[in-house]
Amino acid sequence: MTRALFVVSQEGYWGEECTDPLETLTDAGVDIDVATPTGDEPVVDERSIDPDNVGEETAEHVTEVHESDDRLQNPMPIADADAGEYDAVVFPGGHGTEWDVNQDKHARELLRSVVERDDGGKALVVCHAVGLLAFTRDESGELLVAGRDVTGFPNDWEEGIVDDRDLMPDGRKLPYWVEDEVKAAGGNWDAELDAETSVTVDGDLVTARGPASSHEGATTLLEQLGVERPA
Repeated sequence: MTRALFVVSQEGYWGEECTDPLETLTDAGVDIDVATPTGDEPVVDERSIDPDNVGEETAEHVTEVHESDDRLQNPMPIADADAGEYDAVVFPGGHGTEWDVNQDKHARELLRSVVERDDGGKALVVCHAVGLLAFTRDESGELLVAGRDVTGFPNDWEEGIVDDRDLMPDGRKLPYWVEDEVKAAGGNWDAELDAETSVTVDGDLVTARGPASSHEGATTLLEQLGVERPA
């Protein structure tokens, strides 16, 4: 059976970017575990379950999954996860990842291990979690994203969220902008702003731009894994 590990933020994951891939992979028969930085339950970004922001249907569904899915309720610490046990590792996005997952050395080790091993492991990295690529080095010490084609949360969108001091609506200071860091690390960035969705495949790495691209990112991951989607 194909196995996947979801690495989810405790500082605020974006609901749809986790729940859609979680359900899409589950429906395809993928066995899924969840990990967070400390092993405590992940925290959903309140803006991603605000009906005025995402619509009532999405808000209700994400809230239901967040509160009822046993895997989200009982995560393991990232440090206890073994990349060798999984065919894929999924990193849902959300601004919260900038404060925990993207800065976690064990998350970086998971990403490096799964995309560099010889048996075809895959990684799906979504939205702000793409920032993780800017801080992950390969086995030779080079930045993992250097020379890779990637998409992710673009500066054009960030400008509509933070103020001119990079303060979030909740008052937290955004530590960096994903697009800037990935470009500085040598990534070939294209968020395809004129397209409704943006998903990029480079070797064993799949990146997705944001919430609207999370489902396509999940189905692309299944294709890369050779897992058939249910009819």
